[in-house]
Amino acid sequence: MSALVIVGAGPRGTGLLERIAANAPELLSAERPLHIHLVDPHPPGGGRIWRHEQSPLLRMNSMAEDVTMFTDERSTVTGPVRPGPSLAEWAARPEAHPPYRPPADPALAEELRTLAPADFPTRRAQSAYLDWVFRRAVAELPPHVTVTVHRDTAHAVTGPADGPQSVRLTDRVLTADRVVLALGHLDSAPEPQHRANAAFAARHGRFHLPPAYSADADLSALRPGEHVLLRGMGLAAVDLVSLLTEGRGGRFEDAAGGLRYLPSGREPVIHLGSRRGVPYHSKTHYRLQGPPAPLPRHFGAVAVDALAARPGPLELRRDVWPLMAKEIGFGHYHELFHAHPERTALPWPEFLAAYDRLDWYGPEREALVAAAVPDPADRLDFEHLDRPLTGVRLPDGESLQRHLRAHVRADADRRADPAHSADLGAFLALLSLYGQLPRLLASGRLSARSVAEDLDGWWTGFFSHLASGPPGFRLRQLLALSEAGVVRFLGADTAVDRDESDGTFVAHSPTVPGRRVRATALIEARLPRHSADRTADPVLRELLRAGRIREEVLADAGHTHRSGLIEVAADGGLLDPALGGAPHPRRLALGPHTNARSYAAFARPRTDAPAFRQNDTAARALLRAFAVDTAPDVPSRKSPSALPSARSDDGNAFAHVSSGSGRADPT
Repeated sequence: MSALVIVGAGPRGTGLLERIAANAPELLSAERPLHIHLVDPHPPGGGRIWRHEQSPLLRMNSMAEDVTMFTDERSTVTGPVRPGPSLAEWAARPEAHPPYRPPADPALAEELRTLAPADFPTRRAQSAYLDWVFRRAVAELPPHVTVTVHRDTAHAVTGPADGPQSVRLTDRVLTADRVVLALGHLDSAPEPQHRANAAFAARHGRFHLPPAYSADADLSALRPGEHVLLRGMGLAAVDLVSLLTEGRGGRFEDAAGGLRYLPSGREPVIHLGSRRGVPYHSKTHYRLQGPPAPLPRHFGAVAVDALAARPGPLELRRDVWPLMAKEIGFGHYHELFHAHPERTALPWPEFLAAYDRLDWYGPEREALVAAAVPDPADRLDFEHLDRPLTGVRLPDGESLQRHLRAHVRADADRRADPAHSADLGAFLALLSLYGQLPRLLASGRLSARSVAEDLDGWWTGFFSHLASGPPGFRLRQLLALSEAGVVRFLGADTAVDRDESDGTFVAHSPTVPGRRVRATALIEARLPRHSADRTADPVLRELLRAGRIREEVLADAGHTHRSGLIEVAADGGLLDPALGGAPHPRRLALGPHTNARSYAAFARPRTDAPAFRQNDTAARALLRAFAVDTAPDVPSRKSPSALPSARSDDGNAFAHVSSGSGRADPT
């Protein structure tokens, strides 16, 4: 019997398992039995980030109908397409999708019972969905592929390139033919600037929180009424604000003109600032009003191949972004012209013919849009969307609060109004870009500086700001918190100094020149950045120390970029310096800690998600390798298919799963 160890049983490990189940009938005969060990201290399916045990206040930033773990008719995977329900479809009739297990939490059961397709679910609801996806994947494995889940932490991976691998857990060692590191989002030791802030806070008895996952952050030391600087205005900030307000007993109620916040008296005073100085744009809360745009049009495989064939290094902002922008614009204007033709002044075919032949940058395209789209509010303005406070200077803090409240209210109103569904058209085109960016990255043609500053820097931030914002109700809650004085805005390009004279953190922004805000607590409201040399993951740390993995370092004549990501081959194979930089034949890695740069383990339906393609490629590579292996002499425990019930090695029900009967054991 061959053995595979997958370290990480969250969405990425579960997605790989689903692809193994889909491809095994074709690639692995019954004469080649395989046992899979899944290693994760957290429950399989959700893993750490999507575990059930977190605050019910924490929500997804996607509608229930926009979340799937399954391939569909738009997928371009090599292996079989195995359709499955979205989160919304599963929640509507969970008993119709075996193996069904009713939630033990009554509140979660009620949420799933009433969940509408356009609702933004709690993360607990996603945890339940991922738990079911995991159990379905196990149930769909052929009888000769079995699974054991170890609720434990992997500490090290060792073994020769041509022999069995050893995976050391807390109190045992697993022996396997191949190992996959599906580690998900990881913690890292604080960066130097955060260490300096932590040392300052420790000297003066202040509070400091470096980048961290909101569900794991300990906020208990923050006192009622304490002034807190919260730097960052993305999803982490939204979560932290919720935990510090509703999480401390405050509540929102409907009032004339919107929501009103009723404080509990236990909240701190939260000062919000960031580079942009405004929250991420709200997610849209409607569907397309016209037919979907046929994507891609301007940034497809042919365009990427043509870019890669150009002589000399490419710069993303100079060479690639004009085509990306044109693709987003196509999605935007396709929806505007088809769904809201009364707000356009040219027939769509005439506009499209001119749009197709014009470059994104240039007076001709600007003139075309101005002539065809009379209202500037219907035109796509990336510069304003990206940095809405550029050039804004206000006389005092109260003027800033009024300005930001107006901005937030306008954004929430627009994203809730289907009259502006062109924004959704742009969003869908924006998502489609991720279908092609891996091809561009694989070409190796982007300069090191452009990968550092344009791709990992500007583009990642721009995409998150425009497309990965909170649900609209979160912005309306932010308005209510601002009006109640619990939240105060700081402005754009927020900087924080340390004043040793009184032990306070001091925030300032050019949006209000001369304004200084003092606080006794500083929170860095963002996720830890993946960093090979500062990773908290013991397996990566040991492999790096032993010289068996390497950080991606891009260098050319003008720049050196250390991305912090681990280098992998196209099929996920870990590049091994001890093998001359070749992929290790028995070790793979998938997920956001790798330079494959595909972050989302689940996706919007019918978007041909890159992560699904990566999972499929890795699964097929693994199964082909197992199919040609000689029968290994690997010690293994009794096949779980022979056990009377499926249990984990720590005794927890249904963590140790058998698929030998073609179904998941319901215990």
